[in-house]
Amino acid sequence: MVKAIVGANWGDEGKGKITDMFASEADIVIRFQGGANAGHTIINEHGRFALHLMPSGVCYDKVKCVIGNGVALDIDKFINELDGLKKAGLNPNLCVSDRAQLLMPYHILLDTYEEERLGKNAFGSTKSGIAPFFSDKYAKIGIQVNELFDEDTLRAKIKNICTLKNLTLEHIYHKPLLDEEELYRTCMEYKEKIAPYICDTHKLIQDALAEEKNILLEGQLGTLKDPDFGIYPMVTSSSTLAGYGAVGAGIPPHEIKEIIVVTKAYSSAVGAGEFVSEILDKEEAQQLRIHGGDKGEFGATTGRPRRVGWFDCVASKYGIDCQGATKVVMTALDCLSYLEEIKVCTAYELDGKQIYDFPTTPDLKRCKPVLTTLKGWHCDIRGIRDFDELPQEAKEYVYFIEKQLGHKIDMVSNGPEREAIIYR
Repeated sequence: MVKAIVGANWGDEGKGKITDMFASEADIVIRFQGGANAGHTIINEHGRFALHLMPSGVCYDKVKCVIGNGVALDIDKFINELDGLKKAGLNPNLCVSDRAQLLMPYHILLDTYEEERLGKNAFGSTKSGIAPFFSDKYAKIGIQVNELFDEDTLRAKIKNICTLKNLTLEHIYHKPLLDEEELYRTCMEYKEKIAPYICDTHKLIQDALAEEKNILLEGQLGTLKDPDFGIYPMVTSSSTLAGYGAVGAGIPPHEIKEIIVVTKAYSSAVGAGEFVSEILDKEEAQQLRIHGGDKGEFGATTGRPRRVGWFDCVASKYGIDCQGATKVVMTALDCLSYLEEIKVCTAYELDGKQIYDFPTTPDLKRCKPVLTTLKGWHCDIRGIRDFDELPQEAKEYVYFIEKQLGHKIDMVSNGPEREAIIYR
């Protein structure tokens, strides 16, 4: 069976923990999109890991972990992350698609230069090179992993890349130019580093499907960062939807039988973009930020303080519907235990009218949250594994939200550890 684990919101929903949990029953875990621009944090008996490129199944020796063709492959970050896992005593069973494309140093430079050029209008990029990478991929000037082994093709491609990029570097950014030989040497270094992990993932996956193995597709970020259905243009550059798993991993669409969509008991986001339920009071926001997550609401990749807000039923229902959820998981319920009252965004006010459907960005900019206040439980709920044993106020919070979403919340996470999960 193929299951996809994806986010309902802006990312940071806790997908890493959920993937790590489901990976115990998986044969293969595949990262199918994104790059090293966002992280997944997992905590288990091996320690605490902030993963950026590695699939969240790397803690299981028996699980084949695949970097799919849809991923922006930063080889240096891949190797550094692998070294860190090995130092922790892990021995990941890794495979990288021979059709994945390389995130090159000039992608990072161009990302950084563009943010500088935009100034106050910057996208809030992590400056990991993601947008320039995907621009090149679809302009057909990206470098596939397999091309590292074809010198003539590689040299011709590098020559063309330098011609195009140097025009931009010289005349738009006024920065140093790329050198063909230096880029070629970098590619040869990448070739040596990545060679042991390259695999024909198409054949691997077709064989696994024929053998009826369990496959997990792991997405990065969430629905609201999708370039088509998210808060465009403040989005990422590859699709964050479960449906893209068919492309980014090479899975026939009809094989994806379960779509597990993760949302958090409150809202958080890194970077710019519309965020209707955001808490604007600095002290109130900082309190939620401090209590959030296992180490607070700070980006796993950047360390930046995340923007935080109340649970947004409008955005979450939209995110769940776009993903096509068969199951919904709510994480971080325990993080709200310090509050005597908890607000929930149940609708938006747009030009004096209440709306319940998530609008496009121009309208979203004019929306204000319609908030409902619920009573908090104001006690520690970590360690509880039976939903009926939760305080009544905590249960009422879940009931209220799932009624707004029109979808049962099938699992509730009440702690960062793998075992801190309540099945319903």
